[in-house]
Amino acid sequence: MRVSSRQSRRVFLQRTALGTAGALLSPAIARAQPKSLTMMHESSFVPPYDAFFKNKLAAAYEKLTGIKVNYEVVSVGSLQTRVTTAAENSSGPDMTAIGFNWAFLFDEKFLDVSDIAAEIGKESGGWYESAQESVVVNGKWKAIPFGNIGQLMNWRTDWFKQAGYDKFPDTWDELLEAGIKLKKAGHPFGFELGHGFGDNHGWLYPLLWSYGGREVEADGKTIVIDSDETARAIDFCRRFYKETMLEDCLGWTDVNNNKAFLSEQISCTNNAESILWSAKKDFPEMAKVIDQSENPKGPKGRFHMLNPLCHSIFTHTKDPKAAKDFLRWLMAPPQAGAWYDVAVTYYQPFLHAYDDAPMWKVEPRNLPYRDALKTAHLPGWPAPLSRAQSETIAKFVIIDMFAKACAGKSTKEVIADAQGQLKQIYKQA
Repeated sequence: MRVSSRQSRRVFLQRTALGTAGALLSPAIARAQPKSLTMMHESSFVPPYDAFFKNKLAAAYEKLTGIKVNYEVVSVGSLQTRVTTAAENSSGPDMTAIGFNWAFLFDEKFLDVSDIAAEIGKESGGWYESAQESVVVNGKWKAIPFGNIGQLMNWRTDWFKQAGYDKFPDTWDELLEAGIKLKKAGHPFGFELGHGFGDNHGWLYPLLWSYGGREVEADGKTIVIDSDETARAIDFCRRFYKETMLEDCLGWTDVNNNKAFLSEQISCTNNAESILWSAKKDFPEMAKVIDQSENPKGPKGRFHMLNPLCHSIFTHTKDPKAAKDFLRWLMAPPQAGAWYDVAVTYYQPFLHAYDDAPMWKVEPRNLPYRDALKTAHLPGWPAPLSRAQSETIAKFVIIDMFAKACAGKSTKEVIADAQGQLKQIYKQA
């Protein structure tokens, strides 16, 4: 049954009323003495998400246990710096949201939460395999995965249809063909190639993998970026940029493609759900002709970037048990389900119990984000988590390899540059 966004949300919240959560609490939580905990989070691109935690979840938990949960919001892009400061000083918030491979980077500063991860998985249909890729360090869960902020293709159905396409192209070559036609018609593509933190990784790593290229082997030591597969991915990217995109994409960061899409300068980009979410709020007519699709296939298959939002507990928390009890409560279906629902699938759950949740019926165009979890990996895949992996991301080694090629350097030169950087990084690791 198809229901409106408002109806579905209301029904879902009624069914999972936060007031019923007491049944999920252990006697130990119910007897907990009043105290406070602080959760640090990066400001969400979907404002109701943050408001729901502060106004509903925190209030419900305090009423239930007497424990006040403070929700400390930091600006977009500053979370890792704040996590680093808290970890180095062993002070500050009790819990924090983390991303990418931070569970590895701060391994010694985060509690082992394997016990509650197992309980949550058993209760909610099991974890997606991709969830473990970013949080399991030396066999221990150092964070509880919450959701993936997927990066997929956002496109204008009306302009694609004018160019002869009723559905999104299935392969990169087909998308190139469509892009050439659309650019000639005055509707170019726009994909980030600059030093942003999400939308560049969201398509360039999957493009590399789809051609069979990768930085390092699964052993985490053998550098294999210099390959025919990498060269073919670069050659495609150069042509894709020149023949389908706006020239200034080379300097774009994460805000640029959103602005360009919503101002009708481009017909296709790689992004999270925020474009459609914003369009429905501010440009309802445009929203009617926006769709979202999985990344195209390459010769070696279809891939997506893993961009996980997870929750960790700092070892410096004064009450580890209270922090664990809260995370356990937060991830129980009444609470987690309601929080997911408010964000309308912007955070795709890593738990199979939500594969057919009501939130997916609110906006069927978001379904590809759920399906992309099956083929999502962290930058650096198939190598395991490592400091070298993190340094490679921080120095934009792979992003710059593609961007330099688009700017005019030869394929041989950009691969040599990337290989030199990777050898230095992995030698020091």
